[in-house]
Amino acid sequence: MAAKADEILGLAKSKAPADRERLLLAIVDLCDAGEGAQAVMKAPPIQALLNSIFMSLVVEAERDIRARLAEKLAGADWAPVALVNVLALDDIEIARPIIAGSPVLKDHDLVRLLVEATIEHQIEVARRPNLGPPVVAAILQQQEPAVLTALAGNFTAQVNTHDMSRLVTASERIVALRAPLSHHPALTDDLARQLYIWVGQSMRQALVARFRLDGAALDAALGAAVREAHGGLASPSGELVVRREGEREEMEEQLLAKLNAAGQLRPGYLLRALQDGKLSLFVGGLATLGRFDPTQVRRALNSDRPELLALACASVDIDRSVFPTILELVRKLNGGRPGGGDEAARRAGGAFGPLGADIAGAAFRQAVTPR
Repeated sequence: MAAKADEILGLAKSKAPADRERLLLAIVDLCDAGEGAQAVMKAPPIQALLNSIFMSLVVEAERDIRARLAEKLAGADWAPVALVNVLALDDIEIARPIIAGSPVLKDHDLVRLLVEATIEHQIEVARRPNLGPPVVAAILQQQEPAVLTALAGNFTAQVNTHDMSRLVTASERIVALRAPLSHHPALTDDLARQLYIWVGQSMRQALVARFRLDGAALDAALGAAVREAHGGLASPSGELVVRREGEREEMEEQLLAKLNAAGQLRPGYLLRALQDGKLSLFVGGLATLGRFDPTQVRRALNSDRPELLALACASVDIDRSVFPTILELVRKLNGGRPGGGDEAARRAGGAFGPLGADIAGAAFRQAVTPR
């Protein structure tokens, strides 16, 4: 054991690239050498030395060496804290075992990953076994759909009733949450009734069986709510006949009003609506955010002047770099309008000038108002 320690110390003092790689491989080998060898790594001289040199070693090491190191150190309680945190921020294939299992990572380290790392890293954090309340709270605060879904499927995470309520509420807009939540051990009777509204028939049957819910009563209440919301009528057979004309517009108006009242209607939502192929939802959302009449927005979309749409976007603080994507999606969904071709699209970027959002909004209203 003393000879192994001397070998590690000697390699650590060497600046030769080959010796640095041999040092990393020696550390990897120690991970499989049993408790006695690992005790060497806990010795203060070794720990102090590792903490002083590991950064340059890991940065300079080849990718496959870093991957082996991460895999071996994932379960090591003696691994230097700074080394583990660096590996946790590495490429996701390298970071995954560290994030999933390293006992060195604490709640504050995981919260930092949620703030600084990629979505793939955040998903791995949400999947980590026995996730603590501070990390759960940070995930719920960020409201990233893919990360929330990973959390919903992590049945070992320390999720309380309030956390479950937030997840169930989010399942109204995030379809992927519904299946894992319907099987979650922390789901309560009351939350199951709320979730029942959003899930499909097979999951409804599972909820009824698990919580002994009155499915018939819930279906009747749901049908009544739909009739009230959408102006539906009951046929003589008792089936719901939904009024088609204007139904989608009414539903979207209600959704936008709800999002706006909750402070959740933001510019990013408009882009997502277009990506989902919902042009009318984009029109309504842009009108709501900019306090425009929807007919003004439609007039801009059907014109040959993409700068009108650019003014409207600038007035609601949509970034200039995002506008080309918005224009492309709008044209795709709106039969090529607004027209004007590539040159007009290029000129439209001038709407995102030094002028403020209020001035852009006023210019838009003046431009689209019939004379």
